[in-house]
Amino acid sequence: MTTPRLLLLWTFALAVLPLSFANSSDAADKLQRPNILFVIVDDQSPFDLQVYNPDSALETPTIDRLAAEGMVFDGAYQMGSWSGAVCTPSRHMVMSGRTVWHLPQKRNRGKHSKEGLVPDDLPQYTMGAVFNRAGFDTMRTCKRGNSYPAANEQFAVVKDATKRGGTDETGSPWHAEQVLNYLNEREQQADEDPFLIYFGFSHPHDTRDGKPELLEKYGAVNHKDKASLPPANDKQPELPPNYLEAHPFHHGHPGLRDEVAVSGVWERRDEQTIRNELGREFACSENIDIQLDRVLKRLEEMGELDNTYIFYTSDHGMAIGRHGLQGKQNLYEHTWRVPFIVKGPGIEAGSRVQGNIYLLDVLPTLCDLAGIDIPHTAEGISFAPILQGKKQTSRDVLYGVYCGGTKPGMRSVKRGDWKLIKYDVLDGEVRETQLFNIAENPHEYLPEHNRKNPMETNLADNPKFAKQRKELEALLLSEMRRLDDPYRLWDQPQE
Repeated sequence: MTTPRLLLLWTFALAVLPLSFANSSDAADKLQRPNILFVIVDDQSPFDLQVYNPDSALETPTIDRLAAEGMVFDGAYQMGSWSGAVCTPSRHMVMSGRTVWHLPQKRNRGKHSKEGLVPDDLPQYTMGAVFNRAGFDTMRTCKRGNSYPAANEQFAVVKDATKRGGTDETGSPWHAEQVLNYLNEREQQADEDPFLIYFGFSHPHDTRDGKPELLEKYGAVNHKDKASLPPANDKQPELPPNYLEAHPFHHGHPGLRDEVAVSGVWERRDEQTIRNELGREFACSENIDIQLDRVLKRLEEMGELDNTYIFYTSDHGMAIGRHGLQGKQNLYEHTWRVPFIVKGPGIEAGSRVQGNIYLLDVLPTLCDLAGIDIPHTAEGISFAPILQGKKQTSRDVLYGVYCGGTKPGMRSVKRGDWKLIKYDVLDGEVRETQLFNIAENPHEYLPEHNRKNPMETNLADNPKFAKQRKELEALLLSEMRRLDDPYRLWDQPQE
């Protein structure tokens, strides 16, 4: 009986052994640390992209493919700014994971300002430093300026330059070349460490000098003559649905460069100027899409793509004619929101979520995905559970601020379908309140848009919605206090 039993045991062992090896291999794969490619563009509204606006003329097949193979966030926001250069606090928040009033360089000193809100050693807990200590190879390329220098220099390899021209050397291809060169060097050195690449572009921020063939596609010219209008062209993108020739009241930042001095636009909001400028923006954005495709193809050739999380976003949105505005210093959805798409291991293809995330949530999320302890200085919320399909949102309430012009500035709060925006600027000359139901009025139409649907307007003074306004007013004050906002609006308690 002994021999048959031994034979039976060996037969069982031989049958199970390959399965054991396979399971061991799977476990090793699961333990393999992922790579991260974080892509951030400069000044892009989500509504430029067909992923968010099917009527857009902008063609971005690479971004569309990322969305089809990954997850799209419909509620991604930058918390706001205390500077006319909105990208400065936005990029501080990305790098540090901290809320808008807890950042270095904040300049506003309101009645409710507090000291000691920024750790002295914060640069050591920013993105590059954290991933360096965890054994990742770190590299960044991006524009110069309007950023967080002490955090940027933490990356092991830095190739920064502002590239807003219409050639391969002066435009977006330059940034792609830096990433491709870095990947080629890794391959030559047989470098197997995981990497974090911060892949930033200088476009579509003005001056939007596109490549000739892409400008021609969108019927645009690099207009530089202040004394004339750009030529009309049927190929130019249509005006956005919430276009106005002028905002109904002053935005509160006199002399604001983005509203009065951008080459090709200046103070004009006529149809020819805005459609041409949108064409220039789209030409620059499509070029970004082309450059992103080059990098993704290289990762695929290297066998790295399947183990890489790819994030695509912008530092903030842009108006370009929407609501009669040109810049990024407002809290309408086209500017407060950002595009946000993530593809990578374990993310369901073609999924879409509300999210309710801020850009300051990026750092804790990257740490979570990479198996790194989230730095104690980070105040954002990891949205890894959303990427894993375990949740739909990170938070219920969203707060927004623009405080780069006259004080106190603009404030916004959003919960569910309801959104409040308040303006307290120009030493009390402009004090306005707007209330929108975003589900019914996603473009935030104003009375000046003359819409027939009674919900497609500012509802702040409509007695039917007094309850919603009162609740949001209280919620805004609560968020301002919680986040150490140093100012109060005219109709808020001043204590």
